[in-house]
Amino acid sequence: MNQANPQPDISYCLYARKSSESDERQIMSIDSQIEEMKQLAKRDGIKVKEVKIESHSAKESGARPVFRQLIKEILSGKFNGILTWAPDRLSRNAGDLGTLVDLMDQKKLLRIQTYSQTFTNSPNEKFLLMILCSQAKLENDNKGVNVERGLRNKCSLGWKPSMAPMGYLNQKGDGRTDELVILDPIRAPFVKQMFEKVGIQGQSGRAVKRWLDRIGFETRQGVLCPLSKVHAILRNPFYYGEFEFPAGSGVWYKGKHKPLITKELFEKVQKQLETVPKTWNKNIFAFKTLMKCGSCGSSITAEERYRKIRSGGYHKHIYYHCRRYLDYDCKEPYIDEDDLIKQLIGYIDKISFNQAGISRKIQEDIERYHRLKTDVLRQEYMLGKFDGDNGIVPGKLEFKAMAKNYLIHILRGGTSEERLEILSLIKTRFVLKNRSIVISS
Repeated sequence: MNQANPQPDISYCLYARKSSESDERQIMSIDSQIEEMKQLAKRDGIKVKEVKIESHSAKESGARPVFRQLIKEILSGKFNGILTWAPDRLSRNAGDLGTLVDLMDQKKLLRIQTYSQTFTNSPNEKFLLMILCSQAKLENDNKGVNVERGLRNKCSLGWKPSMAPMGYLNQKGDGRTDELVILDPIRAPFVKQMFEKVGIQGQSGRAVKRWLDRIGFETRQGVLCPLSKVHAILRNPFYYGEFEFPAGSGVWYKGKHKPLITKELFEKVQKQLETVPKTWNKNIFAFKTLMKCGSCGSSITAEERYRKIRSGGYHKHIYYHCRRYLDYDCKEPYIDEDDLIKQLIGYIDKISFNQAGISRKIQEDIERYHRLKTDVLRQEYMLGKFDGDNGIVPGKLEFKAMAKNYLIHILRGGTSEERLEILSLIKTRFVLKNRSIVISS
């Protein structure tokens, strides 16, 4: 090291940096750097005008705010010398290195003093500075390549190289004889129930969130599980044994961790979660008031689900299920509206009507439908096409039979409003049990 006293017109800034990243964990602490450099400055008579410290990686150009400020102050003439522990404290990338060399060429930066070397505007010293900083960049690049190779190797062994999702725990090992991801004995059973509640019982993500809050379920950080986390869990294929790495790459691996659920259950959950935004409280679900839950006695609610079809667009399904306000853990499964209508038509001869509540409009609609149907059937009968299999015969019927025929017509092809109107006349009530409706006793 050059022991000669520096020129008296050089004003130094002592710059100390330590990255928080793993590739620089062995670099001495900032306090140690400052202490060593202050001793060197005292020994060699170096005037330190200011000390700047920074905890930031030097891998990327222009990413360090303190270093950028130092460059501005060198350009303004506040400093014309830098005192630092080693060249790699100043730069590990080509951009910042070029800035330093350019300042030396402009005679704005007269000297860089490290613990063991001095760099001035001398061609040889600038060349050495560039070699040392470039070597630091090469080390970074090689470490990045090695890290990526190590991650790919870990994936090929069946272990996802990241923190295990909720319900699993990471543990140390070589990945060959040791498991790197194991089931969390505390949270895994609850995560499994989350999938079952959605895929089997037809609950929504919000309903699962309310259940988790009610039982006091907490994440590994000791907080209640947010709704976004609930949906992230329910959409994560890791739980049935597969993972993508890196995320969005389209590269999938078969995991060696123990699956928490089956792929079949996962796919059921995805179908249940497929929804299209709808206007809140604008839908009419005509059959809600017709029945109660046969398991817990709660009322019935309904919701729309949209499934994507191959030809484009969506196919709408309406599902009815228990509201679970009497028993939050009620396991009564949902029933599709089409299945519900088929079962209801099967009870058509056992349904009682409240004739006193029939309005003039409904009565006129029933009679109009009957006249139209009778005329059509009479023509078919005259032409020999009538086979009597549709349950309606031409001729005069009592009003109760006319109402049943009209009810079948509305159930099969009426609007939600028409169904709601005609169902309001039914006195018979049902219970929903195991996806079947039964007349309430």
